[in-house]
Amino acid sequence: MALKDAKAGIRNEAGIAVVLGILKQSFGERFQTGQSFRAQHAHTTTYIPSQLPDGVLFAESAEDVKAAVRVCAAHKVPVIGFGVGTSLEGQVNAANGGISIDFSRMNRVLEVNPEDLDCTVEPGVTREALNIHLRDTGLFFPIDPGANASIGGMASTRASGTNAVRYGTMKDNVLAVTAVTANGEEIRTARRARKSSAGYDMTRLFVGAEGTLGILTSVTLRLQAIPQKIAGGACAFPSIKAACDAVIMTIQMGIPVARIELLDTVQMRACNAYSGLSYAESPTLFLEFHGTDETVPLQSAAFAEIAAECGGAEFLWTANAEERTKLWKARHDAYWAARGLAPGLAALSTDVCVPISRLADCVSETQADIEEHGLLGPIVGHAGDGNFHVLLLFDDKSAEDIAKAESFVERLNRRALDMDGTCTGEHGIGQGKMAFLEQELGGTVDLMRQVKQALDPDDIFNPGKIFHHD
Repeated sequence: MALKDAKAGIRNEAGIAVVLGILKQSFGERFQTGQSFRAQHAHTTTYIPSQLPDGVLFAESAEDVKAAVRVCAAHKVPVIGFGVGTSLEGQVNAANGGISIDFSRMNRVLEVNPEDLDCTVEPGVTREALNIHLRDTGLFFPIDPGANASIGGMASTRASGTNAVRYGTMKDNVLAVTAVTANGEEIRTARRARKSSAGYDMTRLFVGAEGTLGILTSVTLRLQAIPQKIAGGACAFPSIKAACDAVIMTIQMGIPVARIELLDTVQMRACNAYSGLSYAESPTLFLEFHGTDETVPLQSAAFAEIAAECGGAEFLWTANAEERTKLWKARHDAYWAARGLAPGLAALSTDVCVPISRLADCVSETQADIEEHGLLGPIVGHAGDGNFHVLLLFDDKSAEDIAKAESFVERLNRRALDMDGTCTGEHGIGQGKMAFLEQELGGTVDLMRQVKQALDPDDIFNPGKIFHHD
């Protein structure tokens, strides 16, 4: 991450002034320009400085979005989509000023097709709200990034999370989107069929584009049946390598684990203190299995054998919902638990992803790096995918600490790339990882620029993200 990549772009002051007037007249109180509204739509959950939009539109329909985009396009004013603001790399910042479109009021579930295991929702629906809506159908949406993110935001950043090892990421679970393009028209990228050979895969072009190619107005999702039985538990290991060996053996043996999360010693100490747990403070795997009354005990027993072979402690699993909820609540609260280790410090959350055969090497080398440079950075990872996060705690008012943090992130990303990994498994590029995207993909980034230029020639959609256009 480098602050130099979060630079402000050129503002179209004349165009912005005209657009502010038009949108205020068209939308009344649903268009706000007050400082507090603008600040709420530029906050970042890292140390990248906020860059406020000039106005916020609370859209209530696709027609609102189309109208706003047409006005902004006519005057070449930027448009930034906003779900609930959980992005981690400055994706919601208005680098060139412009208009933030807030989707909190576009929160309707438009259609559920239980027989086809799919649904269509507006972008402002959150994953928790969707699963509450689906509860009586026997279905659920499995992607769980931890935060109660909006579906539109999750699609735009190609999010994943704890269930990805079994259910995949957003790219695997989005069947189609509708999006408003730079001419102010709404397009649909696909139908609901489970497979198609009809032309370019435009759905996956928009999934992960971070709002740089258009504004999503609906998302059609793949759903899953709620498992008959769910069991989970935690297992401590003597080392990161032993825990990662257990992960690799579990995956290679085809055990259909639903979640397999790695927490290092520092993170376990934080979770014990914050969540009132009493687990061993050593590298630990949190696991969950989904299946039937017959299969889940078999899966749990099979993992227990693997853990023992790798030197792990006894794997104590439970199907008790209350106990499982406590376990995963602690995992989802890992961020706040880590912050509790040093309440006066700022936090920088960053992630990389490597082939799982290199996960132990990458995590171990990262731990050595943290210790060598006198840093504090608990590690937690989606071990089944080779994806892990470091929450670096540092003084964001100290130039020296900021430089140390940025140097660490640079080394971490270089390490992952040297292991044929990626600079981000799920946080996205935004403003914070532009330099690493260039290192990872080289000339392919130029091809991305050409796609951006073709679909958004005036660069109105979330400019200053993923790559610079100059």
